[in-house]
Amino acid sequence: MTDTVKNPSRRNALKIAATGVTTLAAPAVLQFARAQSKRIVVRDDGGIYTQAYSECFYKPFTQKTGIEVISVQANAEPIAQIKSMVDTKNYTWDMAKITQPAILLLTEGSKVYLEKHGLENDPNVRTIPKHFMSPYGVGTNVYSTVLAYRTDAFKGRKAPSSWADLFNVKDFPGRRSLRKHPFDTIEESLMASGVPTSSLYPLNVDRALQNLDKIKPNVDVWWNSGAQATQLLASGEVDMIATWVSRPQKAILEGAPVAIVWNQNLWGVDSWSILAGTPNADACREFIKFASDVKRMAQQGDHYPAGVTQPEAFKYMKAEVIKHSPTHPDNIRSGVQIDAKYWLDNQAAVTERFNGWVLK
Repeated sequence: MTDTVKNPSRRNALKIAATGVTTLAAPAVLQFARAQSKRIVVRDDGGIYTQAYSECFYKPFTQKTGIEVISVQANAEPIAQIKSMVDTKNYTWDMAKITQPAILLLTEGSKVYLEKHGLENDPNVRTIPKHFMSPYGVGTNVYSTVLAYRTDAFKGRKAPSSWADLFNVKDFPGRRSLRKHPFDTIEESLMASGVPTSSLYPLNVDRALQNLDKIKPNVDVWWNSGAQATQLLASGEVDMIATWVSRPQKAILEGAPVAIVWNQNLWGVDSWSILAGTPNADACREFIKFASDVKRMAQQGDHYPAGVTQPEAFKYMKAEVIKHSPTHPDNIRSGVQIDAKYWLDNQAAVTERFNGWVLK
């Protein structure tokens, strides 16, 4: 499940790319040469993402261009950090992998904190479907929030198959974990209470919190980071957890007896976005073009079942890997897309209510 695209293909792709560089016009060559002394700092989600990106994107990009890529991990939505960097012009990052709600929150106000990438017509980028794109972000990954469970905890009895089962303490006893954040958790509660995916938005927060009241005494761990979610599953500290799919995928790859429920998954898009005003914006654009190549994106299947945003990438991935990808047609069809605009308009109010509810 981890040897989808072999290294010779990677070398061939880089050879072809390198050959293409020699045909550039002289000014472009000079610009590229100047860029070779540069470095870019990229925020990503850490864990399995950093491992895969290092091998598929970061190291090969440096080998091709001479531009060093330094990855920095930050949990959740790093909106405050990005605003601070842009406001102070103190760029500890040049670009970040962030969600569509984060992009809206950083670009819809009186001040825009991200650069327009202008790559819509680039050969590597233009084949990415429009619903994975934004003027301020190039879709690189579709993530899903799923229900995951330990198969050994449900040996000989019915396993959970929906959010309703996660909330059903009587018929599905066991240790549970939910994310200590309204994103996803509110949606999960509503679907568990019987709201169909087609009617999920706008969110009925009152109904969601009332349903969460019923399960609150039975939530053994409220997790805050992806690494924590992985550890909870891998160690067997919890039997069921609502979490980003990459976390149970990592536990499975490491041999843990874990299963994933795709039914009612919540999916969203991670994008490469450039911080407004960074002096390394052009180098960031070169990186985004490089990382959007179909075959290069497919190489992530060597490391985990990535939610590739290039449909053609599936041609270069093994069937066993593809069926576990968030963008596999069956998986994305059984889920619902997170409404980024809803969270743009309601994040502050819903977060305040959720945090107040947690403290009760």
